[in-house]
Amino acid sequence: MQQTGNSNIIYKAVLVASVGGLLFGYDTAVISGTIGFMRTYYHLSDAMTGWAASCALLGCLIGAMYSGMLSDKIGRKKVLMISALLFAISSVGTALAPDLCIFVVFRIVGGMGIGIASILSPMYISEMAPAAIRGRLVSIFQLGIVTGILVIYFVNAYIAGIYNESWNISHGWRWMFGSGIIPSLVFIALLFTVPESPRWLAEKKKNKEALSILSLIHGEEKAVVELDYINQSLKDTLPFSFSHLKDSKLKKALAIGILLAVFSQITGINAVMYYAPEIFKSTGVGSGSALCQTIIVGAINLIFTFVAIKYVDYWGRKSLLIYGITGMIICLGIIGTAFFMQVQGNLILIAILGYIASFAMSLGPLTFVVISEIFPNRARGTAMSVATFFLWLAVFAVSQTFPVLMGTLGAAYTFWLYMAAAVIALIFVWKKVPETKGRTLEEIEEDLIR
Repeated sequence: MQQTGNSNIIYKAVLVASVGGLLFGYDTAVISGTIGFMRTYYHLSDAMTGWAASCALLGCLIGAMYSGMLSDKIGRKKVLMISALLFAISSVGTALAPDLCIFVVFRIVGGMGIGIASILSPMYISEMAPAAIRGRLVSIFQLGIVTGILVIYFVNAYIAGIYNESWNISHGWRWMFGSGIIPSLVFIALLFTVPESPRWLAEKKKNKEALSILSLIHGEEKAVVELDYINQSLKDTLPFSFSHLKDSKLKKALAIGILLAVFSQITGINAVMYYAPEIFKSTGVGSGSALCQTIIVGAINLIFTFVAIKYVDYWGRKSLLIYGITGMIICLGIIGTAFFMQVQGNLILIAILGYIASFAMSLGPLTFVVISEIFPNRARGTAMSVATFFLWLAVFAVSQTFPVLMGTLGAAYTFWLYMAAAVIALIFVWKKVPETKGRTLEEIEEDLIR
């Protein structure tokens, strides 16, 4: 009898699911290179600039809210395919949109794809991964996100450099959006090569198929034990619905998931990611230099995500969160002070890079790790949808209000506001977020119920 699993199937499934993260990052960050040109092309006010940048997030809310329930019905893999298809439709539609209204419609369609991927990719990975390396593998989803962000920063900079400013205002930004069709089609093709989640199969009483996949992951003997553990967990766990929000079995986990998701965004990360070129322009650099500095931001984001991947299963989720959020607080304070004192030079760039590094090793990947771990098996899809719905609601609020805050409060007070949110986030993590490293999903569920 085979005793050891095949790590190849695990890593293949993780890498394919992480392409969903790449599309997530690609599609969300494409706006950073286009928004300045679109503002000129459509003569947008501060409020309308925020709307053009954040309209996709309405789709994210829809995708996040319903993808978990849909995946509970038809499977994780099929819903990931729907996500890839929505990305492809959005890429073509936004590139060819004849006016702002049509553009907004297709951005919302793409946002639905982002919302789905933000739940289903980490959920699929967490349900495939062995407990000992689950944190590292779910963090690879964040690596996919930051890789997508870095790739689109390069693509945006390349397209912006093809012709002059006038061409970018009239056509260049359309090419930036249209480029997303390529990774979308790659994702669809790759999804045909990976299996369905064994935990979802077990929930649907397809134990033979679930055992087959678990045997590939763990080896045949351990797979039998794992399947029995999963089925016992499913038997003892009530299906999730909104009427069960007051159930003590779900209330604590859901509160932690929602608050962690919200804090990961109201500390300002997407204000930096969406508007990085505009922030750098406000310090006096030109649009070309701003796009180059944005690439540096993406590179730091990628590099420090590897820190999370390397240490999440060694230091634990909670320790990394505390270290990273502390770094974010310090850097946000420096950014605000630099703007307030009108400091010239590279101080703001260095502080932003420190902030990105701190986020990339903590709240960035670990939010998805924790919320993919803390919910009961049968409730995981829908409960993750609820938590991620609030995440996207927070993203929408931040990206919609950032141009207005910059125009009214000024950069200094805007970044100090994000710093205050980070201080509250640090206290919350320290007091309320449980450590989940090294435990199976079923063991985490038992601990939270107790």
